[in-house]
Amino acid sequence: MDNLEIQKAILEKIKENDSIIIVRHIRPDGDCMGTSLGLRDILRASFPNKKIYSVGNDKSEYLRFLGEEDGPLDEEIYKKSLIIAVDTGSIDRISDDNFKLGKEIIKIDHHLPVDQYGSINYVRDDFPAAALIIVEMYDNFKDELVLPESAANFLYTAIVTDTGRFRFRGVGQRVFELTSILFKYDIDLEKLYANLYLKNKESLRLQSYIFSHFKVSEHGVAYMHITKNMMKRFGLSYEDASAMVSSLDSIKGSLMWILFIDQDKKTIRVRLRSRFVEIVEIAQAFRGGGHPTASGATVYNKKEIKELVKMADEKLKEYKENNEGWL
Repeated sequence: MDNLEIQKAILEKIKENDSIIIVRHIRPDGDCMGTSLGLRDILRASFPNKKIYSVGNDKSEYLRFLGEEDGPLDEEIYKKSLIIAVDTGSIDRISDDNFKLGKEIIKIDHHLPVDQYGSINYVRDDFPAAALIIVEMYDNFKDELVLPESAANFLYTAIVTDTGRFRFRGVGQRVFELTSILFKYDIDLEKLYANLYLKNKESLRLQSYIFSHFKVSEHGVAYMHITKNMMKRFGLSYEDASAMVSSLDSIKGSLMWILFIDQDKKTIRVRLRSRFVEIVEIAQAFRGGGHPTASGATVYNKKEIKELVKMADEKLKEYKENNEGWL
């Protein structure tokens, strides 16, 4: 089926069900939260007689300004509901185990395909944000769907965060065409960007520490290990530390930058970013995945940190030897 036919099939499933639960991935970012809440509010406005929920078991402090999700929900609600999973490449990353009780699951995602876990798997890895899929569906079926102001704000937040304010690869004419649809409402950009990008003093102090202590591999991979002790010293959470990955994004010659962040006593989460160079294979080699130039992974000790940095360094060496025009 082509994209329009898949979208029609998803809409028909929505019409068939009186109860719909939208789920998203663990450790929510702006795209998964904005997409989940935006889809919820579109469906509530379009089908006022249906029960529509957006749920997840964990939170992100920096996204609290978006408002609360729904739930917790009784298991009986799941059993009679259609489940729509958004922005979640693999089934083990869904932030709600009760989704397994649902009547049927639909996957709507933009990551490189990993799991085909839905009865319908709609994956658009040509889109830099999952929210663009929802906007396109609204645009294709606007004679049947309603876009309320709340959904426009949620979806714009999702797009602007996952595209790095329209800086990342994959942003082109179609992205701007779809995003412009949301501006049928007055989106308060100043307030939105203040909520997303203003930092507290503690975060700035950690950022200063990173600038003074980050390492660079032989061929230009910039990296830093943020330990539990460091987070305690600066009074910051794991989430605060994770947000620091962009601190290393502007170093000439360092086309890859990586943060290793202690999540608990055994687990070290990895945030990998790059420009020009595809890094998703590195993430996949260390229990992760994601996008070509923005991925996540997991390691369990300093030995694996060294192994990942070595793999990244070799990848960057190869890229520099075979390509021109990089900075």
